[in-house]
Amino acid sequence: MKKNNAMRLCFESRPENEAFARVVVSAFMVQLNPTLEEVNDVKTAVSEAVTNAIVHGYPRGGEGEIRLSVRLLPQERTLEVEVSDDGAGIPDVEQAMQPFYTTQPELERSGMGFSVMQSFMDGIRVESEVGKGTRVMMKKWLHD
Repeated sequence: MKKNNAMRLCFESRPENEAFARVVVSAFMVQLNPTLEEVNDVKTAVSEAVTNAIVHGYPRGGEGEIRLSVRLLPQERTLEVEVSDDGAGIPDVEQAMQPFYTTQPELERSGMGFSVMQSFMDGIRVESEVGKGTRVMMKKWLHD
């Protein structure tokens, strides 16, 4: 019987750290023997969540910390990922999760970040408070 396993990572809100976060999650989830498609799904969702934290949590190049937590639940074949920041927060989470909604059209943002996360993961929950930050919690059920 495999035991649950978890890891936490903190890094600066710099664009170059988005790729780092994707690689870390994919390397950690290998313990569950995922398919290549499952790894790519998770990497894409993590990329979107981290990019949102960088661009929207700390806008205009603001500095801050992004936290990445991953839990592996082998008995349930489940991966749980959380990306959080202490940045600007989201005034209306429901509105922000609508496809094509963006607060930064001048930066050519597509407004598809949450939609992408939802399409690649099996569950997503977002908690946010203006001026205090955002938590994006995602789940992925892996094949047997």
